[in-house]
Amino acid sequence: MRLPSLRDALADVPDFRQAQGRRYELLPVLLLCCVAVMCGARSQSAIAEWGQNYGARWLSRLGLRRGRGPSQPTLHRILRGLDCARLEECVTAWVERVLSGGAAIEGLAIDGKTLRGSARQCAAESHLVSALSHRLGVVVAQFAVPDKSHEIGHLEPLLAALVLEGRVVTADALHTQREVAQAIIERGGDYLLPVKENQPVLRQDIALLFAHSRELADTITTAQTTDCHGDRIEQRRLCASTALQGYLSWPGHAQVLELRRVIRNKRTAETRHEVVYGITSLSPERATPARLLQLWREHWHIENRLHWVRDVTFDEDRSQVRAGHAPQVMATLRNVAISVLRLCGAENIAAACRRYAARPALALAAVGIRLRE
Repeated sequence: MRLPSLRDALADVPDFRQAQGRRYELLPVLLLCCVAVMCGARSQSAIAEWGQNYGARWLSRLGLRRGRGPSQPTLHRILRGLDCARLEECVTAWVERVLSGGAAIEGLAIDGKTLRGSARQCAAESHLVSALSHRLGVVVAQFAVPDKSHEIGHLEPLLAALVLEGRVVTADALHTQREVAQAIIERGGDYLLPVKENQPVLRQDIALLFAHSRELADTITTAQTTDCHGDRIEQRRLCASTALQGYLSWPGHAQVLELRRVIRNKRTAETRHEVVYGITSLSPERATPARLLQLWREHWHIENRLHWVRDVTFDEDRSQVRAGHAPQVMATLRNVAISVLRLCGAENIAAACRRYAARPALALAAVGIRLRE
């Protein structure tokens, strides 16, 4: 895949500093941060050390022509004062160019993650809510709230930043709210949301419908999958029904869903049964039960392809950065690094970081810096 230039996208981030006394231009500093994180740098100190270790030759290719890179204190001052909202806008615009012309129904997973180390240091906005592309595993947009309790009713900035036409939003049960569904529909998107105890009446109506599935068989379609993971065999059966159309007052509702899971341990023969319910604005003509089951499962990409990678590969939860916008900016740099690496074909992010650390020319080319032969 030929990527749009990240370098050109970051050039639109405004520099908050005055020209007098400025030693490093903002764009080369941002490019240094992106390349260093792609090479495995986990902190501001590690980013500064990348410049020291690779030397003036590589720094000059990034646009840093003083013979040395910025120190950790200098990086910290720049990152904490950066216009984070504008940085996120530039990154989102870059990702949207990548996503254009993709799948007919593009899945976007929304979920939040607390920056634990920064939260312990009382950072002002230490809980980040992100939207991840199911198909590519790249972060499309992100915004910060004080803590997890502020996720409810505060998705408006994130939804406003997203292009929702032709896309379906998936989220956890926390966001199964009428206001969220209405906002998605108004922006031309669709949703697939789980229904749990926080919506007791809706859950009861859906459960009652599927309890009488035999009488309503002509309104129900199904799909089933079986997967084996190590010692575990998991069977999933999704039923979708249009029987509650005209009865539910839920915004944009087209189908209700029942997902039954049977998980069997091959070693112990222990079997566990689970039943969960859902609701979607996708009609049967637009999404088959198999596609709905795929979208439901792919929602969890945001956990294992983003949050887990940021925690384990980039050690995010141990970072105690707290000043200004620095926590969110560092998280955005990790998002960008993960996105670029995935778009360049990486399946294992840790292995890709080691490869790029050994061959920094690949990292520079990935962000849009073409080296002379």
